Amino acid sequence: MIPRYSRKEMSSIWKDSNKFKIWLKIEKLVCESQAKLGIIPKDIVEKISIDIDFNIERINHIESTVKHDVIAFLTYVAEYVGVDIRYLHYGMTSSDVLDTCLAVQLKESCDILLDDIRNLLLVIQEKAEDYKHIVCIGRSHGMHAEPITIGLKFARFYSEFKRNYQRLIIAQEEISTCKISGAVGNFANIDPIVEEYVAKEMGLKPETISSQVIPRDRHATFFSILGIIASSIENIAIEIRHLQRSEVNEISEYFSTGQKGSSAMPHKCNPILSENLTGLSRLVRSYVFPALENVALWHERDISHSSVERCIAPDACIAVDFALTRLIDLVKKLVINKENIEKNLNSSRGLFFSQRILLELVNSGLSREKAYEIVQHSAMKVKQNDSDFLTELKQDKFLLTFIELEKLESLFDLTYYTRRVDYIYSKVFN
Repeated sequence: MIPRYSRKEMSSIWKDSNKFKIWLKIEKLVCESQAKLGIIPKDIVEKISIDIDFNIERINHIESTVKHDVIAFLTYVAEYVGVDIRYLHYGMTSSDVLDTCLAVQLKESCDILLDDIRNLLLVIQEKAEDYKHIVCIGRSHGMHAEPITIGLKFARFYSEFKRNYQRLIIAQEEISTCKISGAVGNFANIDPIVEEYVAKEMGLKPETISSQVIPRDRHATFFSILGIIASSIENIAIEIRHLQRSEVNEISEYFSTGQKGSSAMPHKCNPILSENLTGLSRLVRSYVFPALENVALWHERDISHSSVERCIAPDACIAVDFALTRLIDLVKKLVINKENIEKNLNSSRGLFFSQRILLELVNSGLSREKAYEIVQHSAMKVKQNDSDFLTELKQDKFLLTFIELEKLESLFDLTYYTRRVDYIYSKVFN
């Protein structure tokens, strides 16, 4: 991932220097276990236990000749230590190192992402509480529907990210497996005890059964859940983008002193952060398909998955971390325009009460079809005459034979739409 969309803590997990440290730790643990079992000499462990400074340029130079990254790494370690370490990597295959390392990197990435979501939940909950009773117009198909509250919007996002938090825990569990089972996963040249030992020391669990690689359905689950999280990020971002439109202007991104919205039009204050999050979400979702394609490999393994994962694993984790962090700051600093919220609510001229009138007519004995016809007729006149809904309803003498005038006026009560807010909050924030 390019530096523009990267944060240091997450990016460091995916640096080559960190990868080689994990590889070396895996090799050391394998040697420790095999030495205890009497399979390799005990002094091998001591020889590779020194701190090794990884010269990335030298390792890459070796790889340019041997055309194999793990062999290049092992060759470099042998050079650095300066003694014969032929028992290093004894009975192993490259994927034992690569897949176990990937599991560690994904697990550590999940730790950061889980922390990101916890922080996001806190700022969303704060907004939900602050604007719990601020009534706004609800919209369906982009059109005015019935009133809700601004707080309910945030409560809905809170609940969605609570689910994402649980999904990510599942994803972390899914990919936190260790594989030290040899060339085709049959433990022919390595004792299963070694895998159990390495798994315990690395904070992983032994893979149930592997081929040459850890089964890729695990990774497909992980990237699919990142895709869902990305969609949830966009769900908030697109709501902000719509509500910031000039014609709506109910919620907007914070515009800092000195910030410029357009190189050409000085008046512009664009929702650039939300649009950026929409773009990043598209990118992360695009990684889901190749991850699903990686599940089907030839026999005990081919390497068609390898190039895919080298690209999408770091990029997806780094992008989601960046997006979540940006979203936290965006939500925290959101500007809520209460005046425009009320203005837009009133611009409906009472039309959002239509269902209340419909149901009251039904309760009064009319068929739903006839009641709908009556209410819709008055609603259309509001738009034609530039009047208000209650005034038009009062002109309908047939309607007034079913609903008394005093009752009709009482139906235009805004609190009717917010009476269940506490109930909804009790379910969301339990």
